[in-house]
Amino acid sequence: MSARCQQSPVLAGSATLTALGALVLYLAKPSGYGKYSENLMPAAVRLPARAAWFLQELPSFAVPAGILAWQPSSLLGPPATVLLGLFCAHYFHRWILNHKTTRTFVYSVLTRGRPFPVVFLFRGFVFCLGNGFLQGYYLAYCAEYPAEWYTDIRFSLGVFLFILGMGINIHSDYILRQLRKPGEIIYRIPQGGLFTYVSGANFLGEIIEWIGYALASWSLPALAFAFFSLCFLGLRAFHHHRFYLKMFDDYPKSRRALIPFIF
Repeated sequence: MSARCQQSPVLAGSATLTALGALVLYLAKPSGYGKYSENLMPAAVRLPARAAWFLQELPSFAVPAGILAWQPSSLLGPPATVLLGLFCAHYFHRWILNHKTTRTFVYSVLTRGRPFPVVFLFRGFVFCLGNGFLQGYYLAYCAEYPAEWYTDIRFSLGVFLFILGMGINIHSDYILRQLRKPGEIIYRIPQGGLFTYVSGANFLGEIIEWIGYALASWSLPALAFAFFSLCFLGLRAFHHHRFYLKMFDDYPKSRRALIPFIF
């Protein structure tokens, strides 16, 4: 491990992510935004969905991108640069489509969701700030990869899963956006893609992304984030599935919540 690396923030951050994931499963309650916000937080102050998603996830792109730009090329090895670039690419996509300018950038502009409670915006902003710093700090100051890491099965398979998951996530988000016309806030049954098999196809794609990222980086912070994503998004997929079953009498009975044919 590099002499520049301080292990305590890495261990503390990873432990916090793991504990948050376990807490999410323990509480087993839906997060109070989107379709659940009116029931759980009826009097909450809200922002438009596009602005809220843009602000909330901005640190996940800006912080690691800033760390990446700050490091001299001689101090940040090529595998770490690629991995940090993949992390930033996910959030750059979540960002660019608020000004038609892609998921912080893209998703925030394209989303047609319900107004977002400010309290959840603040929580999400703090989480993204901390996680963005944790992942960026580890790769910039702590990660040490051998020259042959590009040919290691963990890196190759991890990058493949990351790209596969991102493709599933983007395609599933596209299907969801097409369910509503501009200005509509109604619910329809999503069809096509992995929605044929699961209610949370978009969540499944993102979970696959972060599992791939954890495998490719082979790091404790990435593993902790993948675990948190599995807990948080998996539970959200479960609540979405239950919501659809209650709302639509004709909802496909063979469709599962998150894992095709299983769960």
